[in-house]
Amino acid sequence: MKIPFVDLHAQYLTIKQEIDGAIAEVIAESAYIRGRHVDAFEQAWANALGVKHCVSCANGTDAVYIALRGLHVKPGDEVIAPAHSWISTSETVTQAGGRVVFCDADEETFTIDPEDIQRKITPATVGIIPVHLYGQPADMDAIMAIAKRHNLWVIEDCGQAHLARYKGQYVGTFGTAATFSFYPGKNLGAYGDAGCVVTNDDRLADWITTFARHGGKGDHLMEGINSRMDGLQAAILNAKLPHLPAWTEARRYVAACYDELLDEVGDIITPKIGPGRDHVYHLYVIRTENRDALREYLTQAGVSTVLNYPKALPFYSAYAHFGHSPKDFPVACFNQSRILSLPIYPEMKKEMITHTVESIGSFFKQFQEPDGATLKVIQFASLADL
Repeated sequence: MKIPFVDLHAQYLTIKQEIDGAIAEVIAESAYIRGRHVDAFEQAWANALGVKHCVSCANGTDAVYIALRGLHVKPGDEVIAPAHSWISTSETVTQAGGRVVFCDADEETFTIDPEDIQRKITPATVGIIPVHLYGQPADMDAIMAIAKRHNLWVIEDCGQAHLARYKGQYVGTFGTAATFSFYPGKNLGAYGDAGCVVTNDDRLADWITTFARHGGKGDHLMEGINSRMDGLQAAILNAKLPHLPAWTEARRYVAACYDELLDEVGDIITPKIGPGRDHVYHLYVIRTENRDALREYLTQAGVSTVLNYPKALPFYSAYAHFGHSPKDFPVACFNQSRILSLPIYPEMKKEMITHTVESIGSFFKQFQEPDGATLKVIQFASLADL
């Protein structure tokens, strides 16, 4: 059995008539750049989250950059971001003129550690970018309390957390602004790149709208950039959006099956959910000391896996000038060689889940004692050893 990491074509087939119709409308109207489909999606996504403004843009990375520019980050400003994330979160800080300050991850949830945020604040700190990583909200009560105490803005990076909630409130509605990616593989994905910024701040919404449209079409109030959502992508997102709640529940079902079936299998640690958080499982990330060997075994068994992310950001060459060492980010460093993302998507069939789990079990059965007790190929090290 071949199990892809994600199957976008399977999803397309479930809503083929709606998608084909949406694309046909755009072509018939030649509504390729902005237009009614984009306007409709901006309004629909704002309504779904319960925010005043949704400003669409070309992709999720642009969204973070545009939000940072809207908050007028300047040289010397420090912006706190997670060490365990995709580079969009940090590279945009530098591009906007600021200096990124990395924080370690929480041991249980992979999201940014509020205690480390507090330790990293200096007189130069202007804001925090928490990432709701893998689909799980960060600890927003603690983060917002820190931000209020130090008069900092917060940009929520929600690129992997569409419709995730923290204590009943949608992520993206806590901070000054929030960003979303609609990259094809996301929980709500277009058929190309697309993104947006959401906010309840009227002034900020007006500024970022102008900035993302060449500084104002027809009357250039500033030098801006060209970051627009295509009409085709908006039409596709409009067709998909009504299905997102059901797809989210399907992802949670897959995750629940994994949780149950992987319990006490080898040294596998399944994802932990923090208090008051509703995980939407953009990714299902396990931890094991035997990651590389297990991944190779699963490949041979026809199960596709991904490393999200194989190295903490401070340890890439792009940030070598900071001179960080593993002791600076012990949790992120500890996890980077142990994390493995298993296939998860709404259209997964139970036999696919079963095959994935049975393959994992078969891997660990190679290392069993005669009495059936599973041996860990390598015992978990201690964070203190780093």
